[in-house]
Amino acid sequence: QVHLVESGGGLVQPGGSLRLSCAASGSVESINDMRWYRQAPGKERELVAFISRLGGTNYADSVKGRFTISRDDAKSTLYLQMNSLKPEDTAVYYCHADLKLSYRTTYLPYWGQGTQVTVSS
Repeated sequence: QVHLVESGGGLVQPGGSLRLSCAASGSVESINDMRWYRQAPGKERELVAFISRLGGTNYADSVKGRFTISRDDAKSTLYLQMNSLKPEDTAVYYCHADLKLSYRTTYLPYWGQGTQVTVSS
């Protein structure tokens, strides 16, 4: 069974920082593109950051210059460094990855369970 497990969420004051992690476990042979999404109460899920297999990145305008996405393929782990956090960053953050399992021939999409980030004084 394959899991994507997020960690690192919590409560932080405005202007503070958090680092989210997303670790893939199970029969993962290879990881293609990876993404962080977030969903605030009453809003649709939105793409926050993207990183390709070769390390190319892209960000939502609302987080450019404040968030940094990175990956460590040796650890099958995705990261999101979040600095200068604002109350409007409050949401459940989800990782998403295209994984190739050892017993499959194609990449398939997987979601993590989500981690809550609350920015409040």
